[in-house]
Amino acid sequence: MAVVIAVANQKGGVGKSTTVVNLAACLGARGKKVLCVDIDAQGNTTSGFGIKKKSVDVTVYDVLLGQRRIQEAIIKTEFKNVSVVSSTSALAGADIELVDLDNRSNRLKMQLLTVKLDYDYIFIDCPPSLSLLTINALCACDTVLIPLQCEFYSLEGLSQLIESIRLVKKRYNPNIDIEGILFTMYNNRLNLTNQVVGEVKKHFPKKVFKTVIPRNVRLSEAPSFGKPVIYFDKTSSGAEAYESLAAEMLARRRAEEKEKKKLAMAGKD
Repeated sequence: MAVVIAVANQKGGVGKSTTVVNLAACLGARGKKVLCVDIDAQGNTTSGFGIKKKSVDVTVYDVLLGQRRIQEAIIKTEFKNVSVVSSTSALAGADIELVDLDNRSNRLKMQLLTVKLDYDYIFIDCPPSLSLLTINALCACDTVLIPLQCEFYSLEGLSQLIESIRLVKKRYNPNIDIEGILFTMYNNRLNLTNQVVGEVKKHFPKKVFKTVIPRNVRLSEAPSFGKPVIYFDKTSSGAEAYESLAAEMLARRRAEEKEKKKLAMAGKD
């Protein structure tokens, strides 16, 4: 059954879509079946996989409004083991339309329950705001992956997001947890970068990924070619970083499963 991971940050331009596209591609290349659900009206995850938005008949907008089933919206990409539920600009008005619908916070969750057995990982690319769309993602997910740019304003955004996760945990999704905090656009030659990293590690010592994503030209160029960076330039530092992140995430998951089995065996004794 899939692990559902919302990739979220209330601040824009921190690398959410870049992380969804490239982490999904790296996991897919390692044999994991991955579904990416694009709930950002900008549709960067959609275009990042080379999907032409104008050619898509059924999108996440239709799914959230209950007009179509999620199975009808899934598009298989040309990249190994990766599928996408696409977004278009029509999603921009979905928040207003969702307000009057029943079960408005759990509509994405109910749809994902019907496909969780078909995948190993489901990533949700969230919009840069705490909207009803983001609430749907936080209600549907098991964990939240937080891309964080190494600058002062990112710290303010992080504290706001953590508070939002706490509220969702209290009211809607008691099992939600933080998957990890991922530093993006990383440059260790800057004092500010090191200050931000130190501050975050002090408050979240067990939640920061060891892997960091550097500023990389090839990583920035890949979306304009509609390709994840490992298919665009596998030797680039950006590709190597996301390969490392995928390996780290899989290793964490294996360690968690091992610990669960150990606790289960101890309980039987």
